[in-house]
Amino acid sequence: MPALQSQLPDGTSRRLAAAFALAALVIIAACSKDKSIDQPAKLTPLANPSLRVQRVWGASVGDKKAVVLRLGLGVSVADGRVYAAGHGGDLVALDLGSGRVLWRVRTRAPLSGGTAVGHGLVLIGSSDGQLFAFDAANGESRWKVRLNGEVLAPAAISERLIAQRTVDGKLHALSPADGHELWSQDQSVPRLSLRGTSHPVIVGDVVLCGFDNGKVLAVNANDGSVQWEATVTPPHGRTELERLDDIDAAVTVSGQDVYAVGFQGRVAMMALDTGQIWWSHESSSYRGLTLDDDVVYVSSADGEVVALKRRTGEEIWRQNALLHRGLSAIAVMDDAVVTADFQGYVHFLDKTDGALIARVRDGKVRISNAPVVVGNTVVVINDRGQIDVYRVTPQASAARGSKHTPPAKADASPKADVPAKADAPAESH
Repeated sequence: MPALQSQLPDGTSRRLAAAFALAALVIIAACSKDKSIDQPAKLTPLANPSLRVQRVWGASVGDKKAVVLRLGLGVSVADGRVYAAGHGGDLVALDLGSGRVLWRVRTRAPLSGGTAVGHGLVLIGSSDGQLFAFDAANGESRWKVRLNGEVLAPAAISERLIAQRTVDGKLHALSPADGHELWSQDQSVPRLSLRGTSHPVIVGDVVLCGFDNGKVLAVNANDGSVQWEATVTPPHGRTELERLDDIDAAVTVSGQDVYAVGFQGRVAMMALDTGQIWWSHESSSYRGLTLDDDVVYVSSADGEVVALKRRTGEEIWRQNALLHRGLSAIAVMDDAVVTADFQGYVHFLDKTDGALIARVRDGKVRISNAPVVVGNTVVVINDRGQIDVYRVTPQASAARGSKHTPPAKADASPKADVPAKADAPAESH
């Protein structure tokens, strides 16, 4: 179950917000007392994995004794560097090939959303509403601004503006030069929503972003005017829990097509110029979708990985061997797709039919943020700030298993692929 957050009046303490979210979870449990709890699927041993996954190096930007939080602290990779941040305030640039620290800065802020890199800047946001900009080359501070809203997702960066979402329903456009606000747009936020926000996308003169009310907005980058809005996930049901319809994942754009997916709703393809919905497919996801050639890959809220045809939304295959394992969003390689789960496993699936073809374990801590793929290299960061980089190559000879791997009593990941020191046990799921 994804984490929840409540929207309360300004000035109300964070403790009350946390209590409200906890009460919501109690309600869920009470409403479901007569139903069996969905247990995470047990992993099937992979007798003949067709990919070899080797750990190249590891690093950490977190505190192993700190509480594990589900934050939007994903990694960014650009120009042979890995940029990552920890909730304790550290932001680092690491060499992709070796893991060597190129620079490190200490913000002393409770970092919670990022990283974003582009046009010579690295951006990171905090729980107390600050946005920091650093020089990507050397880590020197460029500027910082206060947005008055928690940041839980990376910004989008273009030459002319920076677009940043905050949890209060606002989309901010800032100057890359000094961070001053150019314009802002906001959408109503339901009293109860998932804990997370969509990160914006900049395409030409348009800024696209999803919101907690199930809508996608296209905003003119020049003046902040709304060009169109489309309801991807209409709310339905009688209770606030049933009506959750957040779009927490980034929309994805290819040419003149926009793709988005919402929680308890659907995945849809829209026209970039008008927002008209060309097709939709029933789905529920708070992690998101990924495009590759003619395929849309969706990591569902239930833990299924689904492949759809981009032009029609027709289902190609569905892998359900990872049900209720709290999957991250999907990353795409040449012949495989990659996702990670709540126990720190990284799973590789065949692109043609969804068969599980390799697995490696990244400690024992949940991986909420999507893996990042660069060629045959996969970079992952878990929710405690542990970074691991893997090199993926085909096995010399491997017999493919069944298309849909059934649950099994135990996992059989190769010992060589397990980090020497495991982190603390993952949070309950």
